Amino acid sequence: MSYQITVEPVGQNLEANEGQTLLDACLRAGVWLPHACGHGLCGTCKVQVVDGEIDLGPVSPFALMDFEREERKCLACCAVPLSDVVIEAEIDEDPDARHIPIADFNATVTRIVDLTPTIKGIHLALDGEGMSFQAGQYVNVHIPGETHPRAFSLAQSPQNAGEIELNVRRVPGGAGTAYLHEKLNTGDTLRVTGPYGRFFVRKSDPRPLLFMAGGSGLSSPKSMILDLLEQGETRQITLVYGARNRAELYYDALFRELAELHPNFEYLPALSEPTEACAWAGFKGFVHEAAAERFGGDFRGQRAYLCGPPPMIEACIRTLMQGRLFERDIFTEKFLSGADAGATRSPLFKAL
Repeated sequence: MSYQITVEPVGQNLEANEGQTLLDACLRAGVWLPHACGHGLCGTCKVQVVDGEIDLGPVSPFALMDFEREERKCLACCAVPLSDVVIEAEIDEDPDARHIPIADFNATVTRIVDLTPTIKGIHLALDGEGMSFQAGQYVNVHIPGETHPRAFSLAQSPQNAGEIELNVRRVPGGAGTAYLHEKLNTGDTLRVTGPYGRFFVRKSDPRPLLFMAGGSGLSSPKSMILDLLEQGETRQITLVYGARNRAELYYDALFRELAELHPNFEYLPALSEPTEACAWAGFKGFVHEAAAERFGGDFRGQRAYLCGPPPMIEACIRTLMQGRLFERDIFTEKFLSGADAGATRSPLFKAL
């Protein structure tokens, strides 16, 4: 059995199978809805049910309050239709966004590379014709024995659709990353779903691009920068990347080579805790400090893309805004765990 879903205000009609969530049905039809955690915890995918019946699903009472339920609101990531349904969502269209329907892929592990002591590069060959995606997007990896999939950014150029690269940091106490680090082997298969996300370069905007990344947050900027340079981008592109020490500074040689080959690309690595063994002559400090020094504390005219752990993101946001860059010109990743979903978002931003 299937049900008809109408999404307003775009007037898009699509079908949802019995038991399929509203969000999954929309994304598989190429209709984007705002979303983040995917598990009913954060409230990002809240929509209004205009007509029809739905089952709210396992939604957090904090993400969907009692009065909102009475107003017939729901979280699209958990709600499933019980009849034909009309929903109304806040959809911000962007001329640079590609609407790529998500799909499921069988992926075979072709290589596993130790990028740092805590980050592995996992390379997966996809079945069929591979995955079309926009640089900056991510996939969900379904890990054996785990109820919920784990989200990882795509780290390779979109031109390589047949084999994807994931940079997986070992999360202390994390069952999903423990499996990928300790049990996954070359030749194993995983189920991958994607692409997801609205983190992408606004290519129609001619202003220079500033990427600020830390840890495994480098994966999205790597994909974006490779895509831009392969497409012959002439705008100034700056990457400020931070790690604690040289052992954790991965793909350093690649970005140094790209900076040599492309006059419009500048690479600025920073180490926050270099040891004597690092023999480090570069910038010593955090990503936001390195960027502030490079630009003299003035970020006007830039478009900034931030990827990394929450403390780094918060510090970069403060520094950028102090340097007179506005919210509309700053873009961030939005991966949320259960703990993150209950945390307070930055008071500096209403949209990020």
